[in-house]
Parts: sequence; C-alpha cells; structure tokens
Amino acid sequence: MADTKTIYRLLTGTDDADFCRRVTEALNDGWILYGPPSLTYDAKAGRVVCGQALTKDVAAAIYDPARDPGSY
Repeated sequence: MADTKTIYRLLTGTDDADFCRRVTEALNDGWILYGPPSLTYDAKAGRVVCGQALTKDVAAAIYDPARDPGSY
C-alpha cells in the first residue's frame, strides 16, 4: 500500500483578483498546478469564468474520501 495519496481539487470562479488569490493561497499551502487554467464566457452573467485544477500528496493514513479536499 502506498504511503501517500494524491488528491485533486478544481478551483472555479470569476476571472478576477479573488480567484487569483485563491489559487495563490492553494499554491502556498502545498498544492501543485495540474495543467493550464481554463476559461469560458458565461453569456447570461456577462463574465469570464476560470478553472484551475490542483493536486497535493497527503499521507495515506490521513486521507479521507469524505473530507473536503480544500481542508488538507
């Protein structure tokens, strides 16, 4: 059995400084970018929406599939 588990999360939000701050905080908490960001346009709301996938290795002993990935 592996000593670590790789967990995944996807941050999404409006393309603004708050979204960039959330990604920056995740990077500073040990998350690693997983691929490039994606962008789409929400015509109903009139805004650009971003998505950024991130991964993080955690000890297998503390991994809980029911736990919110952002809490690691």
